[in-house]
Amino acid sequence: QVRVNESGGGSVQAGGSLRLSCLASGYNTCTYGMSWTRQTPGKEREFVALIRPDNPAEYDASVKGRFTISLHYGRNGCDLQMNDLKPEDTAMYYCQCRPNTWTSYEGQGTQVTVSS
Repeated sequence: QVRVNESGGGSVQAGGSLRLSCLASGYNTCTYGMSWTRQTPGKEREFVALIRPDNPAEYDASVKGRFTISLHYGRNGCDLQMNDLKPEDTAMYYCQCRPNTWTSYEGQGTQVTVSS
């Protein structure tokens, strides 16, 4: 079983920045890629960003140009740099480690709160 831990969440004012980090157990675990999703109470989970080795990162339109996902060397972790945060970015953020296309391991999430 792969363990995934997210960190770096917190409370910021609109326009501020946060950097989320994700670490999966093992080495070279997330060989297919890693991703971030987010969810607010009462709403469906939504895609935020995906990074796969040797491929351009993918972003939801709502965060493109403000968020940057990067993969750690060894492919067992990633970061999500979030700039120009908006109140609508407030959510629980979850990281997924993807060893292949059909398997995904997820952490407990880290809360991001953006005040106006």
